[in-house]
Amino acid sequence: MSESSRTLPKVAVLMGGPSAEREVSLSTGRECAAALRDEGYQVTELDAGPDLAAQLAADRPDVVFNALHGRWGEDGCVQGLLEWLAIPYTHSGVLASALAMDKQRSKEAFRAAGLPVVDSGLFAKSDVSAAHVMAPPYVVKPNNEGSSVGIYIVQEAANTPPQLSEDMPDEVMVETYAPGRELTTTVVDGKALTVTDILTDGWYDFDAKYKPGGSRHVLPADLPDEIFQLCLDYAVRAHDALGCRGVSRTDFRWDESRGKDGLILLETNTQPGMTPTSLAPEQAAHCGMSFGQLCAWMVEDASCGR
Repeated sequence: MSESSRTLPKVAVLMGGPSAEREVSLSTGRECAAALRDEGYQVTELDAGPDLAAQLAADRPDVVFNALHGRWGEDGCVQGLLEWLAIPYTHSGVLASALAMDKQRSKEAFRAAGLPVVDSGLFAKSDVSAAHVMAPPYVVKPNNEGSSVGIYIVQEAANTPPQLSEDMPDEVMVETYAPGRELTTTVVDGKALTVTDILTDGWYDFDAKYKPGGSRHVLPADLPDEIFQLCLDYAVRAHDALGCRGVSRTDFRWDESRGKDGLILLETNTQPGMTPTSLAPEQAAHCGMSFGQLCAWMVEDASCGR
């Protein structure tokens, strides 16, 4: 049967949700829903809340496009619900989602796979605010949030520890600061696409990621071939180490003064931002896959396991 004559699956796009990344998810969801409609799919948009199971039972989609970000939506919880309901869904499964969202455990998986990561550990928030728990410079962040939510950079010259806000969890991750250029590589269907160099005036924080003019993307990155190829290799190995499927994006820091030893893997995002100007769709477009084609591929790749 030809593509034009077959019936396309009905898609429910999950978006919003209760996490700190709700607004990012709403933007991602609206863009993906519009793209899928343009590709000919019947699409409904669901703002995922406590009644999600009832919403899905009423909507009865063939496939769920998971456009949620942050806890609950990308940490294995929604994935488990969708598997229980036997609805195929996009992106990674329960285990890979939970592992990637846990920054400390994912670092352990990367280290076991021979990938370069910085030293890190989990500490009580009260201990981090009371005294330096490692020699500066270092970074303090929640262990299970994304989009640079709740990040503290403690500079080398800092005499006092950071005073963490009440919004920070009782346990936080502290990791050695990795200097250098911000690089990222997307993996689609087990293949690395290319490398983007992300230029900002300072730290690549929430505003730099999502506000207009917050950052500039150089695509493909102007890098020595050895570093470019290492980014591609490490991104696929990270994708495999976590057991990801579909689309993932792995972020790096590269200290040019140290050559290949200066390339550090920061983390892998199993549900990267999905607007036409987001990093992963930009890389797909550079490789000849339009935003609509990427979204459609993700729907066709949807699964109800792993």
